[in-house]
Amino acid sequence: MSENYKILGIDPGTNVLGYGLLEIRGKEVKIVDLGVIHLEKYKDHQTKLKEIFLQLQEIIEAYLPREMAVEAPFFGKNVQSMLKLGRAQGVAMAAAMTMGVSITEYAPKKIKKAITGNGNASKEQVWQMLNRILKTKIETKYLDATDALAAAYCKYNEINNPLADLSGAKSWKNFISSNPSRVKGL
Repeated sequence: MSENYKILGIDPGTNVLGYGLLEIRGKEVKIVDLGVIHLEKYKDHQTKLKEIFLQLQEIIEAYLPREMAVEAPFFGKNVQSMLKLGRAQGVAMAAAMTMGVSITEYAPKKIKKAITGNGNASKEQVWQMLNRILKTKIETKYLDATDALAAAYCKYNEINNPLADLSGAKSWKNFISSNPSRVKGL
């Protein structure tokens, strides 16, 4: 794949939302932007969600990414926190959808595994591996930003994986219609 495009990664949060933007030029991958949106200063949840929407739209308008990779909320013990994270993720996705950006959602373990080979890696291990992979020194005190960058890199890996779509099947129905000789009767 020799086309040029950008991937925006998002690590949703209601106090700190991380974002990372990769630019792909042929086989070269470089960091375009990396940062966080601080939301702690807003008192009510509705205002935080509005700011996520507006600020992500500004980022999308400035960089015009083709893809957005967003980390899915993990299932924790605190239901209220999970609901708030889910809302933040939904608003981030809505901001991308209204700007025509394709969205892919990844589980945190899948992102960590794609970057480090270990689905239980720490945020610090993800940050260190991104430094190696991207041959750079990412200076950030916010690991939410490097988690977002990891989501973007996970999407890059998926796009450029030569084994990702060997059969052309996107679903079992497509697989069966594309490979009738491989289906055995019951």
